[in-house]
Amino acid sequence: MALKDWKNSGSYFEYKEKYQIFYKRDGKGVPLILVHGFPTSSWDWEKIWSSLTEKYEVYTLDMMGFGFSSKPKDFKYTIAAQVDLWETFLKEKNLSSFHIFAHDYGDTVVQEMLARSKEDKNYEFEIKSVCFLNGGMFPETNFPTLTQRMLLTPFGTILKHFMGRNTLAKNFKKIFGKNTQASEQEIDEFWEVIDYNSGKDVIPKLIKYLTERDTYKIRWREAIQYTNMPKRLIDGGCDPISGKHMAEFYQEIVPNADVIVLEEIGHYPQVEAPQEVLSHYYEFRNMITK
Repeated sequence: MALKDWKNSGSYFEYKEKYQIFYKRDGKGVPLILVHGFPTSSWDWEKIWSSLTEKYEVYTLDMMGFGFSSKPKDFKYTIAAQVDLWETFLKEKNLSSFHIFAHDYGDTVVQEMLARSKEDKNYEFEIKSVCFLNGGMFPETNFPTLTQRMLLTPFGTILKHFMGRNTLAKNFKKIFGKNTQASEQEIDEFWEVIDYNSGKDVIPKLIKYLTERDTYKIRWREAIQYTNMPKRLIDGGCDPISGKHMAEFYQEIVPNADVIVLEEIGHYPQVEAPQEVLSHYYEFRNMITK
């Protein structure tokens, strides 16, 4: 699907009576929600979207500050705020029970959801299973790029003005697998969605989530360790940010850890190796009775 078709086939809902949130829904069956990563958008799921919608009722959205959704400069971009957005959306769509597939920043959003379900016996959502793709779920094993580290400093508001399509291309070259590099067209499309609606202006605000991972390290780790729904990690092993080293740590600390490592794949498994990801995801779902 071309990017313009992805956008045109989506919809918007109004959040807090002033923000426009882009989302997509398709398919029939048990609900599945897809939670995207940083700094991209729901477009990340395009290569596996049509296959998933043949089996499930699939929902995804662009979170605040991302993709085709509103990108206000005065919004407090926290992980909790993104979960609040998801919860509002789920209520609006009458979704109280669902499976989750998440990537990168989305992993941390889901960790906050799991923490809420762990801490509140009356939590209004039933998370039936979670499948994680590469993400910095544990600060001990997360190695941000130089650009990401610079954006966290006071120079971030200056650096954003020098960011462009070529900056993204250089960073993606480092984090994609050697044999599964993003094409020139894919880089163009990724950048188009990031830059949409002056998106790079809010990147220094969005990236503050990296400091939140330190603040809530124990709470978010225990959200994975001590919730009992089925979980699987599908990890691109050669990702320098959250590759095999993260998968090994996950395996050490998560009881009965279910981990698949794709040795030659980088940070975006669903883009680099969509068929492998689908195969391992369907295998995971087939092991779940409900």
